[in-house]
Amino acid sequence: MESRVEKQTGGSGVARLLDDLWSLRTRIVDLTTPLSSSTPTLELPEPFANLIDFSLEEVSAYNEPGPHWKHHNIHTGEHIGTHLDAPTHWATGQNGKDVSRIEPARLMGPALVLDVAAEADADNDFLVDVQHLRAWESEHGQLPDGGWLLIRTGWEERSGNKRQFLNNDADGTPHSPGLTVECARWIAEETALSGIGVETVGIDAGTAAGQQPPFPAHHYLLGNDKYGITSLRNLGELPPVGAALIVAPLPIVGGTGSPARVLALVEDS
Repeated sequence: MESRVEKQTGGSGVARLLDDLWSLRTRIVDLTTPLSSSTPTLELPEPFANLIDFSLEEVSAYNEPGPHWKHHNIHTGEHIGTHLDAPTHWATGQNGKDVSRIEPARLMGPALVLDVAAEADADNDFLVDVQHLRAWESEHGQLPDGGWLLIRTGWEERSGNKRQFLNNDADGTPHSPGLTVECARWIAEETALSGIGVETVGIDAGTAAGQQPPFPAHHYLLGNDKYGITSLRNLGELPPVGAALIVAPLPIVGGTGSPARVLALVEDS
């Protein structure tokens, strides 16, 4: 017997998806960090310039400037909170796509979760290497074309405390997990993934300025038309395989990135 959704949409594959969502057979998991003035953001050392934090500027609030409505101006940097890095964000991708030109199909795909929370808890500077991805593949299958590798480090538990989230030492050096140089290059050059997602403030490790090349995830991924998303939450609610990812940035013309809403579709057990 056809459901109401199937009748309205002709019984297509899209209809079945909508019916699954309506009937709660497919669950939507929000992976996005709420965006506010207190959202932890990257802090670059001098002499480098930092982006502004997110803020709202009230224009009207059911008062004389606008008696029946409330609205704000938004002030924010591109790379604030849960956001997408586009190729033009980095020197190696400067001739690539801005965020408005990333094809929608590249912003959706299989979600693949690599859980290294225990390792990152034992060592805040833990780096994912190719061997970790090979071990994941031996258990779950080859990384699929168009997939998104989501790296669970447990870092989201720190997101309510800026000091703990950025985890800077006495010299101002941040300590957070990331990728080895070899792993960043391998993902960029040897796989057909669309990108990676992390729970930390950026797609590179906290100490990545000292790697060669510096910030290898940015260097290799963005230079090879792959993308990064940051400050994710709720990765623990996703299976290693079987979920689908939807990344929804603002299509900013000329934008090197954008705050984004990131959702996962998970089959409910």
